[in-house]
Amino acid sequence: MVRGTVRTFGELCITAGLVLILFVVWQLWWTDIAANEDNANLADELTSEWADNPRNELPPDPETPFVAEPVDMNSAFGIVYIPRFGEDYYRTMAEGVAMEPVLNRMGLGRYPNAAMPGEVGNFALAGHRVTYGKPLNLIAEMRPGDEIIVQTADGFYTYTFRNFDIVLPDATEVLAPVPDMPEFKGKDRIMTLTACNPMFSARERYIAYAELTDWQPAAEGVPESLADSPAFEKATGGEV
Repeated sequence: MVRGTVRTFGELCITAGLVLILFVVWQLWWTDIAANEDNANLADELTSEWADNPRNELPPDPETPFVAEPVDMNSAFGIVYIPRFGEDYYRTMAEGVAMEPVLNRMGLGRYPNAAMPGEVGNFALAGHRVTYGKPLNLIAEMRPGDEIIVQTADGFYTYTFRNFDIVLPDATEVLAPVPDMPEFKGKDRIMTLTACNPMFSARERYIAYAELTDWQPAAEGVPESLADSPAFEKATGGEV
């Protein structure tokens, strides 16, 4: 009886170990594959839509960044390129920060009530650091001066990384129009990226801040910084 009990317990432990291994493989490997495929399909849908409905006319004031109205929740509306993350890096972005379907399948998510690309205030995005395509896996590798280029139907917004912070998950003041100073409205066009910290933990949040340094309407074509980029070629097929 004792031997039978020990044998049964051992078999259960082995089974549990195999299930755990399979879960880890799924979490660390398969979710990336599925999310990357979703990301590519979304980018293709967006660029096809932009090609069918091109912005051929310049806005009234081409020097002032155009600010679009927010799109429907859980809808994709842009593509983000971060050369520091690799020459072929791009991720789609969508409205909202729900795990499903946005963060787990659509890439980066815009916080509700955050500024839109190019708008005065804080254009804030969230993304996974590990699993599900890990769009912000290398966020801690960013250095001052690194570019973050956001493409929408209206054009290209170039933000330049300036500094980072590490905060607790409830530190929502980093999403304020003036980060850490929620009582002020400010006049700068800021971008904030948020991801879990450290790796494989949700104990903290890694915050990357950038500021808008350039804007180019879609009618003027592709910025030089993206024209020969493998990422732009993969995301758009070289077309806008």
